[in-house]
Amino acid sequence: MKYYVTTSIPYVNGEPHIGFGMELVQADVLARYARKQQKKVIFSTGTDDHGLKVAEKAAELNITPKELTDQMSERFKKLDKQLDISADRFIRTTDPEHEKRAQTIWENLSKDIYKAKYTGWYDVRQEEFVTEAKADPERTKPEHPQAYRRVEEENYFFKLSSYTDRVKQAIKNNKLKIVPSTRRNEILSLLHEGLDDISISRPKDKLAWGIAVPGDDSQVMYVWFEALMNYITVLGFPDGSDFKEFWPADVQVIGKDIIRFHAAIWPAMLMSLDLPLPKMLYVHGFINVDGQKMSKSIGNVTPPSEIVKHYGTDAFRYFFLRHIPSYDDGDYSIETFHAAYNNELANQLGNAVQRTAAMIHQYQDDKIGVLPKTDVDLSAYHKALEVCQFDRAMDEIWQQVKLLNQYIDDNKPWVMAKTDGKDQLRGILAQQVSSLLLIADLLEPFLPSTSKKISQIFSDGAVKFSDETLFPRKELPSAT
Repeated sequence: MKYYVTTSIPYVNGEPHIGFGMELVQADVLARYARKQQKKVIFSTGTDDHGLKVAEKAAELNITPKELTDQMSERFKKLDKQLDISADRFIRTTDPEHEKRAQTIWENLSKDIYKAKYTGWYDVRQEEFVTEAKADPERTKPEHPQAYRRVEEENYFFKLSSYTDRVKQAIKNNKLKIVPSTRRNEILSLLHEGLDDISISRPKDKLAWGIAVPGDDSQVMYVWFEALMNYITVLGFPDGSDFKEFWPADVQVIGKDIIRFHAAIWPAMLMSLDLPLPKMLYVHGFINVDGQKMSKSIGNVTPPSEIVKHYGTDAFRYFFLRHIPSYDDGDYSIETFHAAYNNELANQLGNAVQRTAAMIHQYQDDKIGVLPKTDVDLSAYHKALEVCQFDRAMDEIWQQVKLLNQYIDDNKPWVMAKTDGKDQLRGILAQQVSSLLLIADLLEPFLPSTSKKISQIFSDGAVKFSDETLFPRKELPSAT
């Protein structure tokens, strides 16, 4: 009866965007759903404060890396509040406890760590060492706007190659379950080629912004290697009570661009530590904007705050949970978002709530009457959530919304109110309330505020009627 879910921890060299906003909401749904099942939950998110990108951005702004990370980390915490994220932990890799425990992990990995010379490319954008075989030829050219940097330095290495077969087998037998299957196949293909040992440190004279390697002050830990440790340091590894109770993670939610780190390097690190692997890795796709990849150079990076300001938190959650495919890339535009808001949230759900409340207020003096039992097969809803198919779970909810609207239109309570069928009218309106309370219950992990409002309107056997609607119709933002 315990449940541990994590998001990735994003770099703080840039503003939060809708892609990470979606990841937060997805993990939040899993955490809230687990709490509804009476499970004891830890939901962890946070920020990755170290790395070359952060150090260079701070230098560009003429402030210290710590000043930059303090500022930016607060923006990610603010995003949690804007999106109604119920995270229990927010970890920063500059937290003293993380730094101390990361050094303990390094020491516990020492049997698989050695020092050698690294010569090759370094991708600053991804904070990733790139082999000659996997390097993009265009990015090896100095004039490329995102050119690799040539690196020659003596670093510490992790014996990743020796874990290739064990990691592959763990994924094949679902000891580490990866969903969707396309991502599972992708990482198995990579493992089939074999894993190379990886550089896991940088010389301090080239990058001082990082956690010192234990016993060697001339080196700092490679940002990715150290960042992955957050998933157990936040629980108090090695001897914290939360670590003993909650590890392994039930689900780790990540984007497809960082699957190699989480499905190859992270499992190997855990194996070296003799720790169990996460039970599931859920890998979401990318969000394109108006059919194009999000890019600072194009200027189409959309802050979640802009959407929330105009349409509200639950509208943001609704669109990115239902209209972005859980197992593939999806597309966002303000026009499609606006249409979903007015046509689905306002017209379908909001209107059903308002019509039902108004009719009970008008025809029955706010008294609801005896609610009939609902007999609905919800197996598809629960099955979808078990494998992180948020869009399909939302479709199941919306099927109930559509059925309710059809029921109202078919039975026409406003016509019946003009006849002598008061008892029948009472039964029809009670059925509408029963359906809405079911919808509210199913929506609780997805749209928590909306769920609560619906429940409050129809609780205690009487309607709390208001002229205000759940989702008032909107005009497109003037900027568009």
